[in-house]
Amino acid sequence: MTGIIDDTEVAAIQRRTKRVLMVSVGAAGMGMAGGFSGTSLAAQEITNSDSWATFASTMISVGGAIATVPLARHMAAHGRRPGLRIGWTIAFFGAVIAFFAVVLQFYPLLVLGVIGIGVGNGTNLAARYTAADLAPANHRARAIGILVWAASIGSVLGPTVALGPTGWVAEQFGLDELAGPYLMGMVVFAAAAVIVHINLRPDPLVLARQLGGDDGSAKGPGLVESFRKLFAHPVAALAVGAMAVGQGVMAAVMIVTPLHMNDGAHEKQIIGLVISLHIVGMYFFSPVVGWLVDRLPTNVMVAAAGITLFIGAEMASHTDPEDSLGVFIGLFLIGLGWSFAMISGSALLTSAFPVNERAAVQGAADFTMVASGALAGLASGVIIDLSSFHALSHWSAIISLSLVAAAAYPLVTRPRRRRSEPVR
Repeated sequence: MTGIIDDTEVAAIQRRTKRVLMVSVGAAGMGMAGGFSGTSLAAQEITNSDSWATFASTMISVGGAIATVPLARHMAAHGRRPGLRIGWTIAFFGAVIAFFAVVLQFYPLLVLGVIGIGVGNGTNLAARYTAADLAPANHRARAIGILVWAASIGSVLGPTVALGPTGWVAEQFGLDELAGPYLMGMVVFAAAAVIVHINLRPDPLVLARQLGGDDGSAKGPGLVESFRKLFAHPVAALAVGAMAVGQGVMAAVMIVTPLHMNDGAHEKQIIGLVISLHIVGMYFFSPVVGWLVDRLPTNVMVAAAGITLFIGAEMASHTDPEDSLGVFIGLFLIGLGWSFAMISGSALLTSAFPVNERAAVQGAADFTMVASGALAGLASGVIIDLSSFHALSHWSAIISLSLVAAAAYPLVTRPRRRRSEPVR
C-alpha cells in the first residue's frame, strides 16, 4: 500500500474524507442540537420539574460518555467508518424512542431515548479525529477546525428548526410540538449513517496505519493503559484538562439557560435563537481557531479558552430571566471558549501518540471530557434548585480560571527547573 500511494493521492483521499465528514457531521449536528434544545423543555412539560428536566438533558452527555470508549476501541480494531456508522444508527433509534416518549408523555422513555441520542454526540466527537488521521502534522488543528465548523451548519440550524418548523409539522399531525425535534433527529441521523457507510472509503485510520508501516497486528493500549498514558503525558494531560473544563462549563450553563429564559416568559423561538448563537460560538470560528492552534503555543490557546469562558459565564450570571442580551452574548462567548479548548486539545492528542495508540487514547480523553460535562449537567439542576442560575454561572466562571492557572504553571516553574539543572 505504501509503495503505490504517493503524497498526491493521500492528499486527494484526505480532501474526499473531509467532504464526506463535513456533510455527515453537519446532518448529525443538526439532530444533536435540536434534541438538546428540545429535551429540557419536553421533560419539564412531562414532569413539571426543573431538576428532572436538567437530568434528562444531562443524559445526552451521559450517552456520549458511555459511547466514547466502546466506539474508540471498535474504531481501533475495525477503522473509523464502521464506528461512525454504528454510533449514528444508535442515535437514530434514540430519536425514535424519544419521539414516542413525548407522544406518550412518558418520562423514563424520554431518558432512554436521549441516552441513545447522546451516543450520536460521542460519534460526532470521534469524527473530528477522523479528519486528522491523514492530515499533515502542521495542519491537523486546521483539519479538525474545518470539521468542527461544518458541524456548525447543522448545529446552528438545529435548535431553531427543531423548536420552530418541525414543531409546526408535528402539530399538523395532531402531535405535541416538542415531538418535532425527534422527528428531525430520525431523518438526519439516518442520513449521516448512510453517507459514511457509502462514501468513507478508504477508511482514513486504516490507511494511516498502512502508510505508517503498521500491518494491523500491533494491538493498541487497553482501557486502563489508555488512561495511564493520557495523564502521564504532560502535554496530553493539559489538553484533556482544557477539554474537560470547557465541556463542563459549557454544559452546566447551557443546559439550564432554556429553563432560566422560560422563567422569564421568553418565546420558544427566542430560546432557540440563544442556543443557536451559542453554537455559532462553538463552531463557526473553528477554522480560524485551528489556524491559530497550528501557529501559537499551546499554553496561549488554553489560557485564551479560560479567559473567554470566564467572561461569558459571568455575563450570563448577571442576566435576569426577563432579559436576554446577557445570555445572548454570554452563551456566545462560552461557545467560543469551548472551541478554543476543544480544537487545541484534539490536535495535541492526535500529535502526542503514535497511530496504533491514537484511537484508544482519544477515546479515553473524550470519555473524560464528556463525563465532566455530564457531571456538570447533573450538578446544575441541583444548584439552581438550591440556589440560582446566577450562582451556577458565577461559579462556572471561577472554575474557568483554572485553565489560565494550568497554562501559566509551566511558564512559572520552568526557570526554577533551569536553575536546578547542572551546568553542561
